[in-house]
Amino acid sequence: MIERRVNTSQMPVSKFENKFVNVYTKLIESGTSFKLFPSVMLWGPPGVGKSQAVKHIAEKVSDKTGKKVSVTDVRLLLFNPIDLRGIPTANADKTLAVWLKPKIFQMDDSKDVVNILFLDEISAAPPSVQAAAYQIVLDRTIGEHELPDNCIVIAAGNRVTDKSVAYAMPKALANRLMHIEVVGEPLGWREWATSHNIHPYVIGFINYSPAMLMGFDPSLEDLAFPTPRSWEMVSNILNYISDNLDEVMPLISGCIGSDTAYSLKSWTEMYEVIPEITEILDGKHKDIPTRPEIALALMSQMGMYLREHHSVEEVKNALDFVFNMPIEYRSQALVDFLAVKEIHGLLRNDDRYCNWFLRSGRYWEDYA
Repeated sequence: MIERRVNTSQMPVSKFENKFVNVYTKLIESGTSFKLFPSVMLWGPPGVGKSQAVKHIAEKVSDKTGKKVSVTDVRLLLFNPIDLRGIPTANADKTLAVWLKPKIFQMDDSKDVVNILFLDEISAAPPSVQAAAYQIVLDRTIGEHELPDNCIVIAAGNRVTDKSVAYAMPKALANRLMHIEVVGEPLGWREWATSHNIHPYVIGFINYSPAMLMGFDPSLEDLAFPTPRSWEMVSNILNYISDNLDEVMPLISGCIGSDTAYSLKSWTEMYEVIPEITEILDGKHKDIPTRPEIALALMSQMGMYLREHHSVEEVKNALDFVFNMPIEYRSQALVDFLAVKEIHGLLRNDDRYCNWFLRSGRYWEDYA
């Protein structure tokens, strides 16, 4: 069974995104047909960010290549086999049956466009629907209909062991796919969160307690539990409803569970004693906090603040402050700064930052 994953590659969601952005960019720039690269199957628990990763890949590939990248999201759980092939009807002289093309195959095949056909929840689809996907993932056709040459095929689903709705994938289909298991990883998630307006409370709490990023346990009956998806829901509550946790506790508990919600509330009480970000960026406050929870809360705010306040002097003061912090907090803050594209030029002109960046094994091209 495929759930043993003997030959499956496992990687954090952020690494998967970066890896396949580079893969698809190379294929596009070299003019290589997508038919020569296998379709990808993403495995992972609910809420880990599989669907969102595909959307991010589309955005980044578009930025790197200048092409329009369109994602056609097909939830196979909602399909019957006939839905994939199309509705049969008679030809003009009523001598043969022809199949009307389903809307999912109506893609722009022009050279300045890249299409991604995303077959989501494939493992939850009944075996008859999975069988209908054979031709799509291998031959890029189904019946008389053919995917355009500019189409990438990616599938995703939960594992049988996750105790979600999932069928074991037939080996005939499994052998037609490149299997990648994605996992939640706090550092990669933090890089994404800082650049996507995730609330500082959430970023700081996950930074303080990384194990809380992914609290999915298939052996438990809990309906609300922490995942990257549910933390984004919490962030939206804090950003758009209220960041007074007493006021929104029932809503937050309904997303991540009551135990995790109260842990978050206890941790956010640290925000009452952290230094003002404005004083740090103005160069007025230079005392380094000694309590770990206060340092982490401060780091979660600094990267977000620099998105709106990034003069030469402010960035310099932020770097001066961070490079005086213990190394474990320093690295986390420096990673956050990468999410602020407006300050990349200033960072590249700072010798301290460049030395750290080179030692970390990163490449500026990945952050362009």
